[in-house]
Amino acid sequence: MSNFLMKFVTRVGASLILLYVLDFFIPGVKVMIFPDSNFLGFPLREKWQIFLILAFSLGLINSFLKPILDFITFPLRFLTFGLFSLVVNMIVLKLLDIAFNEFLISGLWPLFLSAVIFAFVHGLLGIK
Repeated sequence: MSNFLMKFVTRVGASLILLYVLDFFIPGVKVMIFPDSNFLGFPLREKWQIFLILAFSLGLINSFLKPILDFITFPLRFLTFGLFSLVVNMIVLKLLDIAFNEFLISGLWPLFLSAVIFAFVHGLLGIK
């Protein structure tokens, strides 16, 4: 497998673990299933299907959009000794929240805690 594909599969797996942990442990973060939930016309009936779609989407955002955000915010991350990366992670998670009705982060504190756990999981697995 190519290096990019291996990193992408790792990101999707890490995102799957992350979303499950967020849904289970953080109050204010919910992954829900609706009777009319579908993805590109395919009905989603089980919660694991929602988790898989969300993890794949978060993997795509991490692979393509997050490097652009990291490049744009490099001066702020440099001045804050990397703490601004939490804000970038918050933006990434909020984009996922906006894109999918089935994923809900209600409030600033759950979003902040989710970004901290996001950074921890990615740091633990060595994902950039």
